[in-house]
This record gives sequence, C-alpha cells and structure tokens, in this order.
Amino acid sequence: MTTENTVQESNTIQEHTSSVESSIGAEIAPKGEQYTTESTLYAEPIAHFGSFTVTNSLFTSTIVVFIIIIISIVVKLSIKKIPRGIQNLFEIVIEGAENLCDQVTGDRKVTDKAFPIVFAIFMFVILNNWIGILPLGGFGLVEMGEHGNLFIPIIRSGTADINGTLPLAIMSVIGANIFGILSIGIWKTINKYLNFNVLGSIFTKIRKDPMILMTAPIMFAVGVLELVGEFAKVASLSFRLFGNVFAGEVLLASMGAILMYILPTPFLLLEVMVGVIQAFIFAILTLVYYTIASSDHDEDHDKAEDHAKEVELSGVH
Repeated sequence: MTTENTVQESNTIQEHTSSVESSIGAEIAPKGEQYTTESTLYAEPIAHFGSFTVTNSLFTSTIVVFIIIIISIVVKLSIKKIPRGIQNLFEIVIEGAENLCDQVTGDRKVTDKAFPIVFAIFMFVILNNWIGILPLGGFGLVEMGEHGNLFIPIIRSGTADINGTLPLAIMSVIGANIFGILSIGIWKTINKYLNFNVLGSIFTKIRKDPMILMTAPIMFAVGVLELVGEFAKVASLSFRLFGNVFAGEVLLASMGAILMYILPTPFLLLEVMVGVIQAFIFAILTLVYYTIASSDHDEDHDKAEDHAKEVELSGVH
C-alpha cells in the first residue's frame, strides 16, 4: 500500500510540474477543467475567413481604428463658433500639441503639414497600448493544445505584435521621405542619400580646391550611410515599441499568476505611463524624421558659405 501511494503521489507531482512549465498562469473552471495560457511572441489567430487569418492583435487594432473614427466624427459634428464641451477639450489638446511640435520643427508651416499624421499615429499607438492592458482576460477562446485546454484572449495590443509595429515604422519612414519630396523636390531628396552633386563638383572645383578629390568621395559615402540609416530607423522604431509593450504584458501576466488582482495593480499603473511615453516617443521621432526630410541641406550650406564670405569681406574692409 505504501509503495502504491508513493507511485501515485509521484505521478501527481509530475503532472502538476508539467502543467506549470507549459503555462504562465492557470485558472480552474467551475467544472474542474484546467485552462492554460501562454505568452507568445506572435499574435494568436481567433478567426479565419478563407485564407485570411484574423489575429487578436489585428482585432484590437481594428477596434482602435473605429474608436478614432467615432471620436473624429463626434468632434466634427460638435464644432461651433463658441467652443464648449468636447470641442473645447480637443482645442486645448491640439493647440498644446502643435506648440510642442513647433519646438521640434521650428516652423509652423512644417508643423501644420506634418501634425495630422503625427497626432493620428500618437492616438493609434496610445489607444493600442492602453486597450492591451485592460483587465479583459475573461474574454477569449478555448482550444485544445499540446497540454490540454488552451485559453486564447481576444484582446491583445496591436503594438505587442511585431506585425503591427513594423508596418507602422515603415509607414513613418516612407512617409517622411515622401514628405521630403513634396517639400524640397525629388532630386534634392535623392541627393541626400546618393549625392551626385558632390561627385559632379569634382570636375568644376578641382582647380580651385584640389582637396575636393578627398572630400567628395567621403561626402558621397556619408550619404550612402544615411540611406542605410533609413533601414535602421525602421528597426529602431518597430522593435522599441514592440519590446516595451510586449514586456509589459508579460510582466502583468506574471504578477497576476503570483497573486491575482492585488500584485498587478501598481504595475498596471506603471504600464499606463509606459504606454503614454512609448506613444509620445514614436510620434516625436516620426516628427523629427519629417522635419529632417523637409530641410534643404544644400540651401543651408549655401547660406553658410555666403555668411563666411561676408565675414571675410568685412574683415578685409
């Protein structure tokens, strides 16, 4: 009897250990069935429409888009000559945001052109960050996994999925270059990366300045490095946002598995602030890229040369 009890106890311990190792947290259903949840780097599919798969992060991002559309319609319909209520609130927010953007761009004309895109990105990211940490863990699907019933939450932040942050970063970088083409022209935008003007200046300035043979190739190489930097911007924007938001969700899930409702509360407040900070950083960096793309380096260089000549002439006189 003692041997049989020992074998049964060891089997029970092994089953309990395997269930703990295969999941972050587990909940016991009223009927005694056990459900496990897993934190995955990829978004879990929740529906299929033919060959198109709907993931929980895509579903959350769609909800965010509809929320932004509804807010925009409500604000549009409430516009009056004398602002009040929600119109007054949004006017204060937008005016403060525009003043902040002016400190980055240094030009209200650039701010007026870039602000709608930057502010829309900020709203999209911050709402995704916040919805992803809402206590809606009870809403989800149950599927059979390798270790029994697997619970898949329907709501997951779109920014906690690399497939959500990567297109957002690509859109920001490509949009900045398109903004630069519209602001200074396609030829000047191309010359920021492939500086053919510098290579052509070798033949026109070599007599007056023989050092152009050394400086021109270096300046051309710097432009190529800036082209490589565009890809680095995409990686930086996407992985920074994804890493911070995903780490926050894993932290909350881990704290909830240790002590539900009480322990995750301070971390939940922290993640609310992190969501604001990450949305702000993403939006400001996008605005910086737009500002750099709209600036004419050749014009600034010519102004600097003219100023240097004026200084030299004033010194001679």
